Amino acid sequence: MKDVVLPLIFGFFFGLFLQKAGLSRYHKIVNVFRLKDMAVMKFMMTALGVAMLGVFGLKGLGLIELTNVNETYVIGNLLGGLIFGVGMALAGFCPGTCVAGIGQGSLDYLIPGGLGFLAGAILFGATYQRIFTPIYKLANYGGKTAADLWNVNPWLLILLFILLSSTAFYLFEKKRL
Repeated sequence: MKDVVLPLIFGFFFGLFLQKAGLSRYHKIVNVFRLKDMAVMKFMMTALGVAMLGVFGLKGLGLIELTNVNETYVIGNLLGGLIFGVGMALAGFCPGTCVAGIGQGSLDYLIPGGLGFLAGAILFGATYQRIFTPIYKLANYGGKTAADLWNVNPWLLILLFILLSSTAFYLFEKKRL
């Protein structure tokens, strides 16, 4: 039960914070790609940093285990990221902001978002065997984290991510992005 309820609670609050910060608005998403407003980038990088600290902190305390790490498909991840980024730039929202917009009752999120989710699922299902299965075989590193792949302490990568994020935040503010 906790495997269902806790993610729903965390997802609810994540969507609430997205909404309260105004990050589910079309112009906020599009302006990231125009390099005019980095509020969404700051929010997401902060969320990733906090999540890394939380997950690896809980792991370090022995409260959780990272036994079910998804397999790392480098080519597939790069291709999927490219498709996701292009779709996000064209649509002006990502799945998280789409659900937050639907939650507030905006039809401009419901119709294109729902159609986008449906079209993506159908396209993926229709092309999985011919296109995606061969891609998955390229550069498949199994269920490893980035720290495992590079044979470094995960805390080093977390520190590096937080330092790079902080530097990016500083530069964004200096340029007023």
